[in-house]
Amino acid sequence: MLGLFIIFVALILAGVFSRSRLPTIAPDLARRTGAAVQLEGQHGPLSAAKSKSIIDGLEKRGDDTGIFDRHLALEEAIVGSPLTTGNKVLLLEDGPATFSAMIGAIRKARDHINMETYIVEDDEVGNQFADALIEKQQQGIQVNLIRDSVGTLGTPVAFFQRLTDSGIEVLEFNPVNPLAMRKEWEVYQRDHRKLLIVDGRTAFLGGINISAVYSGGSFSKGSHNQTDDHPTWRDTDLQLTGPVVAELQKLFIETWEGQDGQPLPAKDYFPKPKETGRAVVRAIGSTPDESFSLIYATLLSAIASAETCVYITNAYFVPDPQLLDALEASAGRGVDVTLILPSVTDSWLVFHAGRGYYDRLLRAGVKIYERHGALLHSKTALIDGVWATVGSTNLDWRSFLHNRELNAVVLGQEFGEQLQAMFERDLAQSDAIVLDEWRRRPLTFRAMELYARVWKYWL
Repeated sequence: MLGLFIIFVALILAGVFSRSRLPTIAPDLARRTGAAVQLEGQHGPLSAAKSKSIIDGLEKRGDDTGIFDRHLALEEAIVGSPLTTGNKVLLLEDGPATFSAMIGAIRKARDHINMETYIVEDDEVGNQFADALIEKQQQGIQVNLIRDSVGTLGTPVAFFQRLTDSGIEVLEFNPVNPLAMRKEWEVYQRDHRKLLIVDGRTAFLGGINISAVYSGGSFSKGSHNQTDDHPTWRDTDLQLTGPVVAELQKLFIETWEGQDGQPLPAKDYFPKPKETGRAVVRAIGSTPDESFSLIYATLLSAIASAETCVYITNAYFVPDPQLLDALEASAGRGVDVTLILPSVTDSWLVFHAGRGYYDRLLRAGVKIYERHGALLHSKTALIDGVWATVGSTNLDWRSFLHNRELNAVVLGQEFGEQLQAMFERDLAQSDAIVLDEWRRRPLTFRAMELYARVWKYWL
């Protein structure tokens, strides 16, 4: 029986390998100029003149790098989702600030709460969220929850049963148990998104799961749950209001319906949009059902357009050949390409697979730092000080090929300065990787790097 199961799994994996590949994006990313960029506001698409006025304003407030002319129209052609104006974006560092803002928004809910997450743990934080959601459901506020089957594999069934018993709609994404599947069994495809939408007006997204590992702030010693063996987690989220929330709501509903969930209870999921700020934001959702990852393509486009700096912070770094080429090409033309990566990790295969690329990148002029004092879980990028992204997407093959991911792209110098300040704080708590020293690393490290890279497709 076990032998038949192993053969069955092997056949599935063979099928995946035969049809899932990272596409060759580079030929489509030639620099272009002159294409009009369309913005959307609270009343729908803006006129060409109004869109141009806003983009011109963003350019004037930033460095004259050309990234808007050379990148935005191409990004729109790749991604398809609109650039929305009139948004407010709040940068949230680490779990305490994020959880406080999320719980606060949940308690103020008046119509509905939609939540999509990879991990929900049965711990102090998980139960705090469960209690808050159940309380709102009992008040007549509809709560709909998508939870990934693999990500919540260690969470007791009773935890979700308590939610269901209260009236909360709970949908398990791609159940691991074949008997519970509602469609084709695609256990290798995971929902890695982290999204909370309240009343269709406020949204949260980023890298933070619902877990007590985020309970401590990573910039202070002696944080809650921090020990040498179990450091606090360093992560980043966004709180968004404005027209972009409707785009995020569409992505949530698309996932729900794509998983053949029960029809969502009738609520005001798309209230009339209101302008809440000046930020220009694009929501980008990627799915394995598409021919290529939209987030992957737009990131390559942005790196290819960079003229001054590429600042990337990422938790799981296993780059494919095109991403390596893009980083090296940017560094080769004088762009300051700086990566902040983990010094400790919860996945040693990913950790060592990524380290196997350090020598090549350092030789090309890419600067690499490893964050100490915390387990780095952030996924952010800042390019030329005016193009920024925060989300759930790691720089590895799993995120680009097998996961549903979610990022927001925020344009303009104002938010760019905030993200750069955060990047510099992380940089101050990171150690530089120096090429000569790196080449003297132990042979055991080299052996682990070679072994780990064999599995890069799944990491």
